[in-house]
Amino acid sequence: MPSKDSEAGTDRGLKKTADLTPLSAPTRSIVPATRWYDSFRQACLQQPGLRGTATFWLQAEGSLTRHLQLRCRHSFHVEVASEGFLMPTVEEALTLGIPLRQQAWVREVRLCGDGQPWVLARTIIPLAVLDGPGRRLRHLGRIPLGAWLFSRRDWSRGPLQAGLCHSVTGSQPRYARRSVFANGDRGLLVGEYFLPPLLDQPL
Repeated sequence: MPSKDSEAGTDRGLKKTADLTPLSAPTRSIVPATRWYDSFRQACLQQPGLRGTATFWLQAEGSLTRHLQLRCRHSFHVEVASEGFLMPTVEEALTLGIPLRQQAWVREVRLCGDGQPWVLARTIIPLAVLDGPGRRLRHLGRIPLGAWLFSRRDWSRGPLQAGLCHSVTGSQPRYARRSVFANGDRGLLVGEYFLPPLLDQPL
């Protein structure tokens, strides 16, 4: 780290946050409440036991979708949990620099490998991004968002943040990462939450 795409989006990426952000807990969401840190190193300071396969997935460069596809023995698919116009959390709105009570297109999916959910993903797409070619983002269906973003040179990824999840059960994600993808002055926020069945696999 940082990756090439991280460097390209540094100035247009995540808004600068404090080392310790409030616990971000979306309502009616498949993702758990998460505390975000500006870097993987900061997350490790808060949780020294953060090691093993999680260190790879939190810092993996390029398309996460592609990494997951390469690990599949049989099949990869996207399962849409929900999508529609909703209010982002206050913390998400501040990260994107959009009005606090402005709705956005919120997409939540499960990324499944060999028939099993491996990653939960939550994407916040502001209204300004949905203009013009961005209208396509409302109709992705089971097409991975990552495949769409990484196939377009006008979109670049900002720095990765690492998240420590407040998991209520052992089946929920323990760790997450997120970043802003920017196209000029427009950006969308992509969060990826790693489930135990993926983290428990050897690399």
